[in-house]
Parts: sequence; C-alpha cells; structure tokens
Amino acid sequence: MLLLDAITEVKLFVSIFTSVYVLVLIVYVLLTWVRLPPALGTLQRFLYDVCDPYLRFWRKLLPFSAGPLDFSPMVAIIAVYIAGAVVNILLGQLH
Repeated sequence: MLLLDAITEVKLFVSIFTSVYVLVLIVYVLLTWVRLPPALGTLQRFLYDVCDPYLRFWRKLLPFSAGPLDFSPMVAIIAVYIAGAVVNILLGQLH
C-alpha cells in the first residue's frame, strides 16, 4: 500500500514538474522579445539560467535554421511533455 502511494505521488510530481517547466519555458521565450526594466533583471537571469542550457541542447540537435525563427522552444516543450508522459506510463506499469 505504501509503495502505491509513493508511485502516485511521484507521478503527480512528474506531472506538476512538466507543467511548471513548460510554463517557465514559455515565459522565458516571451521575455526574450521584450526589454525588461533593470529591476526585473534578476528574474530574467534566473529564467536564462533555468531554460537556456536545455534550449541550447535542442538548438545543437536541430539540423535546420529558419532565419530569425527559432523552433527549439517548440521542440523542447514537446520533448518535456513526451518525457513526462513516458515516465508516468512507466510508473503506471509498477502499479
């Protein structure tokens, strides 16, 4: 019984983590389009530290460039959702 509760909690954590990280990625991308006041520089730096290494990974893997358009955030968001779904399916097999 205790193991089932732990698996359920881990599945819930994975679901929440994927949702929050996708939201953070979206906010980061939107904030790259606007110039923030210096008072919000720490927020922008935090988002850069959290999101840019992951997005850089996808930028290296994508074989094409569409000029000024960067498709790496879309691919990254899809990958986060797929990874979260796969982890939840695998955890569901343990139930």
